[in-house]
Amino acid sequence: MTFFEFIRQPWPWYVAGPLIGLTVPTLLLLGNKPFGISSNLKHICAACVPANIPLFSYNWKQESWNLFFVAGIVLGGFIASFFLSNPDSIVIAPATEKALQDFGIQDFSGLMPADLFSIANLFTLKGLFFFVIGGFLVGFGTRWADGCTSGHAIMGLSNLQWPSLVATISFMAGGFLMTHLLLPLIFKLVS
Repeated sequence: MTFFEFIRQPWPWYVAGPLIGLTVPTLLLLGNKPFGISSNLKHICAACVPANIPLFSYNWKQESWNLFFVAGIVLGGFIASFFLSNPDSIVIAPATEKALQDFGIQDFSGLMPADLFSIANLFTLKGLFFFVIGGFLVGFGTRWADGCTSGHAIMGLSNLQWPSLVATISFMAGGFLMTHLLLPLIFKLVS
């Protein structure tokens, strides 16, 4: 197997998980830098919004390394999607496929179901729920929790921070609640 073939195949959780987990100590050891993604939106707003808003009044240039980190994630995602994508079909559990088919989702050809996440759905009631309201709730929750799932679950838990444990448990509980109770109601409403 060539390196190119090796890197194109899906990596098991026991390889990918520790690599993600090792990002935290690497950042801490190399420069005492915390890991998080959502804070970059604040840095971008502080750099681009010339208003005198107290939330954005700080020296964002000290955090510019984080903007390069996120740019690397975007670039890496682009390279992986267009040059290193796995040619095999995405495999999901039969029970998950059946549950999604019950909601009317039939296209499992991409990373995200095209029946939900497509340009055609952008200006529909379904798009309003999944893109606008969902996006607002994610942004609001991230700001309210003072961080996103990667910041709390990866960085905060590795630093044994009690608020990150509470936030991570809340993220998981919210995900289960959404999946099992609210999502079926939303699908009934928009279909």
